[in-house]
Amino acid sequence: MRELRALRESADKIDLEALDQFLFASKRTLNTTQDYTATLMVSADNIDHLLKIPELKADAIVLNLEDGVAKERRGVALRLCAFVLSKLPRCDKKLIVRVNALDDGGAEEIEILNNFSPDAIRIPKIADSSDVKYALQLVASPIEVHLSVESASAWLNLSSLRVDSRVKALYLGILDLYADLGLDHSLLTPQSPTLHYILSHFLITSKAMGLKPISFVYQEYQNEYEFREYLQLERSMGFDAKGALSPSQATMIQLHFLQNKSSLSRAKEIVSIFEKKGSIAHEKHGFIDEPIYKNALNIINKYSP
Repeated sequence: MRELRALRESADKIDLEALDQFLFASKRTLNTTQDYTATLMVSADNIDHLLKIPELKADAIVLNLEDGVAKERRGVALRLCAFVLSKLPRCDKKLIVRVNALDDGGAEEIEILNNFSPDAIRIPKIADSSDVKYALQLVASPIEVHLSVESASAWLNLSSLRVDSRVKALYLGILDLYADLGLDHSLLTPQSPTLHYILSHFLITSKAMGLKPISFVYQEYQNEYEFREYLQLERSMGFDAKGALSPSQATMIQLHFLQNKSSLSRAKEIVSIFEKKGSIAHEKHGFIDEPIYKNALNIINKYSP
């Protein structure tokens, strides 16, 4: 991506027309995996950060055009995002673009992004299924549609948001949700019963719809102690993915959630035993019956290479 390096020195004075000359529609080979654990936010107008994408350890990158990008920089961010996509025709990381609200430039951004085939487009500020249907009309197939749940309306309509199989993931926008519900952010702690309810309801409803639930971004990226508390809580509930603001957060998320892979060998043993002997009280693994067997199959399907 040598063109990006050349632009870096004059990043604040980029001529949009000059940047347009670098852009050519590009149909990428989409990364369809749903097994990613850390969705690392990268500001699409930050050239230094964009250049690091190939070497980042996160397994999913959210190219951000929304919060964190000044309104006057949106045009630059959109073009840089499209350029990066065109230079990564295949990527082992899932490349997700977070656009602006559909009525605040997001629809126009999607029209351009369709030509560069991101793996997924994340839609903010949705309220109900009609917003999702509109987004699906805008986003070209087979690009995935991901949704941000960050308002009281979206929360109330949570179970009705999967209106099409291209809707694959839900992201919990906890700070916006708390604000919209009139809940003080000081109530947001790993010990809060309110948070426990929100996380469990979000997780179970998402899973029941066949969607991937992605837990919220933790803003205080330097407070690793509390971040680790949230990770322990989320893992104990059954989450396997969380948003990240920094590479160090992404690494912690992956190390924490991927510890589940240590159960892979046990699952394989359980499957082998059940398929040979059926239900049995096993000395090492305890009582093995059909539900235990099915859970082991799920683990193998999820964590086998």
